Amino acid sequence: MARAINPEVTPEAIRERIDGSFPGDLGIEPLEISEQRAVGRMVVDRRHLHPGGYVHGGAWVALADSVAAWGTFRNIPPGYDFTTIELKLNVFAAAGPGEELIATAEPQHTGRRTHVWEVRIHRGDRQVALFTLTQMVLAPR
Repeated sequence: MARAINPEVTPEAIRERIDGSFPGDLGIEPLEISEQRAVGRMVVDRRHLHPGGYVHGGAWVALADSVAAWGTFRNIPPGYDFTTIELKLNVFAAAGPGEELIATAEPQHTGRRTHVWEVRIHRGDRQVALFTLTQMVLAPR
């Protein structure tokens, strides 16, 4: 498989695709998708919080993993898929209700069999989390 770009992966297409799925139900929104980066946002509300009132670790991961996924889809051929095989999250500052989190994913490696992405999450001008993941590219069955 040669490196391929899938120009059909756009914010509009992703909005339709995630409607009624886990990221869609969490209110994760695509803002920008290109070969070099993907950007998404999540406005924190009650469904994202742990009992202490701050963003739950799973919500941080869902935001970052979703945004990186959009970048991976853009960088694999149509008909191919992938699955996350490794991930790591560091949270530097808490976030609470009403705050907007912006996640920007950039590829570190886009190979034939694996992709590695780094996602930086910001609240305003402050970086509040760093996420890295590895995706295994899956050929059509």
